[in-house]
Amino acid sequence: MQLYTKHHLEKVDAVLRSSSAAARSRLAASWRRSVDVHGLDPARQGAPERVDASDLCLRLETHAQFLEIASPRLDALFGLVGWSGCAVLLTDADGIVLEQRVKAADAPVFDSWGLSKGADWSEKSEGTNGIGTCLTERRRVIIDRDDHFFARNTGMSCIDAPIFGPEGQVLAALDVSSARADQTEAFNNLIAAQVTQTARYIEEAMFRLTYASARIVVAEGTDAEAATLLAIDSDDLVIGATKDARRVFSLDASGTITPKPASDILGRTEGPSGFEKAERAAVVRALARTNGNVSAAARHLGIGRATLYRRMKRLQLDDKRGHLSQG
Repeated sequence: MQLYTKHHLEKVDAVLRSSSAAARSRLAASWRRSVDVHGLDPARQGAPERVDASDLCLRLETHAQFLEIASPRLDALFGLVGWSGCAVLLTDADGIVLEQRVKAADAPVFDSWGLSKGADWSEKSEGTNGIGTCLTERRRVIIDRDDHFFARNTGMSCIDAPIFGPEGQVLAALDVSSARADQTEAFNNLIAAQVTQTARYIEEAMFRLTYASARIVVAEGTDAEAATLLAIDSDDLVIGATKDARRVFSLDASGTITPKPASDILGRTEGPSGFEKAERAAVVRALARTNGNVSAAARHLGIGRATLYRRMKRLQLDDKRGHLSQG
């Protein structure tokens, strides 16, 4: 057994024998899951498991729209990190690799590590690793070299961010992996920022496509790395929210949300009469569209000019500014 491998196995064993390590360290907690939940042995050899061709084909077909959206953003990310010998991978929620970007010269190395299409990098299959642990913990992770559970994976550095779907569910993991021995912590952090930003762009694009007919509001969130978007329909009801928006506005963490007035969610008061406010807004919009022409605005609203004048008076929309005309 190589000295480095022996050292790693001893390190894992020491952590697993500690009664408090898992409570103090997320990494130790993941190692503990690898043994207690998934029944894995850190000394296990052999390449990662792979799904068969028919299974992979079905997954690619199921995620076709998502992959189409993600593809140009994967290309852009690879353009930033590929020069340094990194590979870019995109998985589904199960940790199965669906897409890969790697230089031809580096492909044999990553294939030998099992970092290619169809490989299963879930935590239950590979123990602590960038893809699997990211999906399990639903957060950005850096699993650097001997942070991995399996000794055979300790030559890699893996930086991952989760991508959440339009209903707040975990949709995928975005991964940048490297087998460079000289990769520094500072470089890993730089890559992590790019991975997180790309994951956010993909998440936002998927959300906007899903709610293409709705008005998308970018809300203020507490996490600068997260997409905080609301989808609002023509009745001013919030019908969709990203994962972070659900957290910020105390909506259901996942699944279809019950439509709610945008004013309720965004904390805007409607005044003494919500109907009166809506009526006022409709009249103001009609007048704006017709450049203040009352007759044209009345036709637009489907009412008579006299009726519109009465409503304007009741709503205190008089001609004080002198910009209205009778038409």
